[in-house]
Amino acid sequence: MERRTTAWFSPNLNMEMPLVAYGHGGPPLLMFPTAAADYLEYERFYLVDAIKSFIEAGKLRAYSINSVNRYSLLNEQMPPHLKAELLTLYDRYITDEVLPLIRKDCGDGENRPLTTGASLGAFLSANAYFKHPDLFCGVIAMSGSYDVRSYLKGHYDDNVYFNNPVDYLSNLNDNHYLPLLQKADAIMIMSGQGNYEAPERSRALADILNAKGIPHTLDLWGQDVDHDWPWWRKMLPYALGKLL
Repeated sequence: MERRTTAWFSPNLNMEMPLVAYGHGGPPLLMFPTAAADYLEYERFYLVDAIKSFIEAGKLRAYSINSVNRYSLLNEQMPPHLKAELLTLYDRYITDEVLPLIRKDCGDGENRPLTTGASLGAFLSANAYFKHPDLFCGVIAMSGSYDVRSYLKGHYDDNVYFNNPVDYLSNLNDNHYLPLLQKADAIMIMSGQGNYEAPERSRALADILNAKGIPHTLDLWGQDVDHDWPWWRKMLPYALGKLL
């Protein structure tokens, strides 16, 4: 399996941000890490191996990046308004820096990535897609929560609103983004119902999508399915098999 790494100093985030790419052909998949983890997490926990057959067959190129969760949502020393501002800067890093690299690598300026992630990575992948359905083609969100207000100690401003899917999707009534989402065919919201899972959070997001006429799949696995890597290694290839 072809594997390449790179890094650059991000002008949006004012820090060096690395990226790893896997594969030689096929549509792009952008992977967001869990919690405070890094761009190599999905390799270390064998999630990349779990989708290796898609990559080696040229059905998929996977790209994995760092998040800013360790500085933002998970940083108890960071004032809440700066946590929220950093989420907006991270969004700009994705759209202004990561996506041009992927387009150049794939050789197709119209090639919109699918996003994915587990746990906090599910939030990041969903937020990227739902904010930019013109730039991404869909999302596979695994075991996520889509309301970040619990990390922000009551603080609320535009940076919170526009990075909180349950808020901005509930109020989405425009003539550009909503029609794009209503034509979607690659939205999968997945969760187990076992230890440390919170399937009600996936149901809450699905209820909002239903209310807005946005097609999606809510796929809740059994009560033996925990918030853990063995299940995400099953969920992601299963979802890709449905979508590719």
